[in-house]
Amino acid sequence: MPTTLPPDGDNRWQTDRVPHIVTGEAVALELRIAQIPSRVAAAAIDFAVMSTAFTVILMVGNRLLFSLDEAAVTAFVLVTFVAIYLGYPLVLETSLRGRTLGKMVVGLRVVRDDAGPITFRHALVRAVIGLTLERPGLLLIGQGSALALTVMLFSATGKRIGDMAAGTVVIQERIAPQPLFWPILPWPLAGWAAVVDLTAVDDGLALALRQFLSRAAGFEPGARYVLERTLMAELRARISPPPPPDAPGWAVLSAVLAERRRRDSQRLAAQPAVRAGSP
Repeated sequence: MPTTLPPDGDNRWQTDRVPHIVTGEAVALELRIAQIPSRVAAAAIDFAVMSTAFTVILMVGNRLLFSLDEAAVTAFVLVTFVAIYLGYPLVLETSLRGRTLGKMVVGLRVVRDDAGPITFRHALVRAVIGLTLERPGLLLIGQGSALALTVMLFSATGKRIGDMAAGTVVIQERIAPQPLFWPILPWPLAGWAAVVDLTAVDDGLALALRQFLSRAAGFEPGARYVLERTLMAELRARISPPPPPDAPGWAVLSAVLAERRRRDSQRLAAQPAVRAGSP
């Protein structure tokens, strides 16, 4: 099972990097930026809902406005189009605190850049830009969706133009339960771990290492760096020989825990079974 810590520049230690939202007080929140596939899925659902509503209204209105002139029919179509494609995201994101039907299905929510709830102003800016530049892109017919996707691809937080203008970001609100932390032994450290003396690594230090590794992905980067260095300094004072100089701190900590668990398992397996009723 891969560890949750970020890599330290060497592809031998490559792991998944998950961006987090950081507030103005430099507090890293456990909110994950929505990925492009989930946003595309939510947008497709919303677009299908809006298109269906638009089609149904036109079919009903066609019968009611059959006797009117062409100008009146054109005006009705334009008003209906704007009301649906502008009003749908505006009303829902305002009333549902950053969610539409598509976002509710996929588990997304729009929040401010500081992770606070959006207001009517934020929803209005997003809706107007979505209508004119992105989806359906009235000012960029045939290019709106491609432009929105391109901007999202080059944005570190997956923002589209509407998010940049409104100061918002879309987060993954519904996250699958994370598996329990299990220390791994990175293969570059296998030889070192097999000979390292762990006698002085007591249960207290091992618990501190485990707690750090299991929660490190939620720490602010600066705090994570300080904690890792502190634990590494204490660990180096208790083990021999020292780890390879190019090994990332998190990899050494995980290797120590994994090797300690392996030796404990071997020691327990080597003990003779205790017979029932023996003193």
